[in-house]
Amino acid sequence: MSLESLISNTIRSDVRAINSYHVPDASGFVKLDAMENPYELPPALRQELGERLAAVALNRYPPSYDALRHKVAAKLGVPAGYEVLLGNGSDELISILAATCAHQERRAVMMAPVPAFVMFQRAAQVAGMDFVGVTLKDDFSLDLPAMLAAIAEHQPALLFLAYPNNPTGNLFDADVMVEIIRAMGDKGLVVVDEAYEPFAQQSFMGRLPEFDNLIVMRTLSKLGLAGIRLGYMAAAPALLEQFEKVRPPYNVNVMTQAAAEFALDHLDILNGQAAQLREQRTVLNDALAALPNVTVFPSAANFITFRVVDADTIHTNLLARKILVRNLSKMHSVLTNCLRVTVSTPEENAAFLDALKASMAV
Repeated sequence: MSLESLISNTIRSDVRAINSYHVPDASGFVKLDAMENPYELPPALRQELGERLAAVALNRYPPSYDALRHKVAAKLGVPAGYEVLLGNGSDELISILAATCAHQERRAVMMAPVPAFVMFQRAAQVAGMDFVGVTLKDDFSLDLPAMLAAIAEHQPALLFLAYPNNPTGNLFDADVMVEIIRAMGDKGLVVVDEAYEPFAQQSFMGRLPEFDNLIVMRTLSKLGLAGIRLGYMAAAPALLEQFEKVRPPYNVNVMTQAAAEFALDHLDILNGQAAQLREQRTVLNDALAALPNVTVFPSAANFITFRVVDADTIHTNLLARKILVRNLSKMHSVLTNCLRVTVSTPEENAAFLDALKASMAV
């Protein structure tokens, strides 16, 4: 028996056909490709956090995360009467949603406007769901007639709407989103992914009581805690009870619980950092818009998507200058020649702009 034949006989063909998620090595680069908060906690808080983490019982399984769950609900605007489920980042929550809704007795469909967060489609595939993408308009807005037609035809069990959208950065029209939520009715769930809410400052969280089929999902990653991997989703308790059955036990480790509780006790620091990045977003947006042959798209996130004449060449030139941004041009036709840059500190933004100007002049 050869290893090749063993893999062929045991691993799903669709899994063998795809690539694993690649995280590029950022050593020595100005890292502007992953929408991270560039600011660390102040030294005094870092020392206090270290003391709290040192007291964690690493020899024990994680306790119930009820204390953290209640703190998330209280601090982050979850309406009274609604519950929270925590995950190892949003990625795990998306996988839990897909696994729970992947009906075995009939064809199950996940839907999203595309281009969208890549983990939506990947989670659907791994769970055995069909993924249906509905292309955005050229200005990255929702194509409502196409969305409604696709809902009627495919009757998705899950529909994701990122608010603001990744990788485009724009906020979809809230009234259009409401029409989509209503069109889904009691046949499917709508998940509004608000990963970038600290930068958009617009949310559907307060509208949970309006729609029984609505779930609002967020993460602490973009707020400045990407390293601890904590995502959360809020919905009606009866709905979350079903996803709780699929959630792995002990999925939120003790270090994450302790760090997240500490961060929520100092939420003002993280919110202040988000405010700084919103200011820098405006500065960076204006600087990009002033460059020749650059089209900048409106962003409510902590990144900016922009179009150049030749994205592949510019991306290569930026890499040569140790600037790491995301090349979106192969992701979808509406993103032809588009790049995405994370909004960072004034110093890193300036380094990026200098490198971009030099890359365009080659």
